[in-house]
Amino acid sequence: MTEEQQYQHHNDQPFQPTLFPYLISAMDQFYDVNEAYEEEYEIEWWPIESAEIQNKKMKILITTFWEYPVIGGLQNYITSLKTGLENLGHSVHVIAPNHFPSNEMKALRDKYSKEFTHFFINRYGVCNEKILHNISKLYSYYTMLKNIDLAQYDIIHAQDRYTANVIGLLNQPYQKPLLFTPHGFMTSNRLKFNLMEKGSVEENYFSAIDKQAVKNANQVIVLCDVFRPILINLGAEENKITTVYTGIDFGGGNNQKKSKKSQRNTVITCVSRLRPRKGHEYLFKALALIKDKLKNVEVRIVGDGEMRKTLEKQVSELKLKNVSFLGSREDVPKLLRESDIFVLPTTSDTLPISIIEAMFTNQAILTTNCGGIPEIIKDNYSGFIVEPANPKQLAEKLLLLLRNTSLRTELAGNAQAFALQHLTVSNMVQKIEEIYQTLL
Repeated sequence: MTEEQQYQHHNDQPFQPTLFPYLISAMDQFYDVNEAYEEEYEIEWWPIESAEIQNKKMKILITTFWEYPVIGGLQNYITSLKTGLENLGHSVHVIAPNHFPSNEMKALRDKYSKEFTHFFINRYGVCNEKILHNISKLYSYYTMLKNIDLAQYDIIHAQDRYTANVIGLLNQPYQKPLLFTPHGFMTSNRLKFNLMEKGSVEENYFSAIDKQAVKNANQVIVLCDVFRPILINLGAEENKITTVYTGIDFGGGNNQKKSKKSQRNTVITCVSRLRPRKGHEYLFKALALIKDKLKNVEVRIVGDGEMRKTLEKQVSELKLKNVSFLGSREDVPKLLRESDIFVLPTTSDTLPISIIEAMFTNQAILTTNCGGIPEIIKDNYSGFIVEPANPKQLAEKLLLLLRNTSLRTELAGNAQAFALQHLTVSNMVQKIEEIYQTLL
C-alpha cells in the first residue's frame, strides 16, 4: 500500500479542497488535469441589514497577510492610515495572522500542509513547496477569520493580494465595500527579476491570486500610477483604480536644515535596508570613480541587513575611507536633517518611504528610475534620476551636486514643497476617506 493509499485508508473521506477553487483550476491547467473539480464554497448566507452611519463615521477593517505591528513600510502605512482615520472619528480595527493564538495557527498550517501534500501528490504527482506553504497559510487564515463578524464593518480594506482573496470569499454573504491596496508588483515583478520561472506552475498559481484580488475589490487604491498597467492587465477597470500617494508625518514638523555648526564636511546619506535590490554596491562603485574628489565628504550608510558584511568588504577593497556604516538607527529624522545629499541607488522599488522622508528634510535627492519614484521626484527639478545599476551616471550626478551648492538648494526646496503639498498623512487619509465614503 502506497503512502497516499495509507493516508486515505485512515480517512473515510479524503481531503478535497473547496475554498479558492480557481487556484486548483490554475494548477490543473498547468498539469493538464481534466479531472472534474467541484467548485464549492462553504458559505452560510445571512440576511444583512445595511449599516446606518451616523455623521458619516465608519467602522473600518484593515487586513494584512503579514505580521502587524512590526518594522516595515507596509506596517508604517497601516499605522498611519489607522491613526489618521481614528483622528477623524472613525473606528478602525487591524487584523493580521499574528493576532490569533500562535499555537492554533501553527496547528492549522501543519494540518493543511499535510492534507495538501497528499492532495497535490495524488492529483499531480508532485508538490511545489512555495505553493504548499502559501495555500496552507491561506486556508489557516481563512479558518481563523471566518469567526470574525464582518457584518459590523462599513468598509474592509485589504493591504495585499492574499487577504483580498480570503476576505473576498468571506465577504460574499455581506457584500461590504472591499478595497485592495497592493504594496508590491506581485507576480509580474517576480517574473521580471527571475525570482519565478516564466511558464511555471508558480506563475499560474500566483497569477490566479493576483487576478482574483482585483476581481474581488470594489476599488483598488494604488500607491503610484506605475501600478495601473499591471492591474489593468489583470482585469481591473481604469475607473476602479485610484492613486493615493503614501503620506508620512516626519520629524514633528521641524524639518528645516539645522545650521552646519563647525561641520565642514558635505554629508551624503543613504537610508535603506542592506538588501541586494537596494543597489548599495552601485553607489560604492560610483564613489570609487570619483574617489579623489571626495575631500571633506562624509558618506553615511543607515540601515542593516543581510548584505552588510559583503558591502563592508566592498568598501574596504575600494579603499573608500569616508564611508561609515551606522546600522539601524532610531534618530533617522536627525540624521537626515544633518544631510546635504540623499542617495537611494535602488534597482527595484515601489515608492520608498526613505525618499519621502528625505524630501521633507530639505536636501538634494539622487535616486533611480524605479517604480513610482519618478512620479514624486522630477528629474532636474526636485532631484536627479539615473538608471538603475549605473555607477557612471551616479558618479556624474553626485559630482555635480557636490560641486554646486546652489543647485542642491534649488532641488531640495522643490522636493520639500512637493512633499508638504502632496505627501503628508493628512492628505493621504483625507483622500482615502473620500473614497470610502463614495462606496457606502
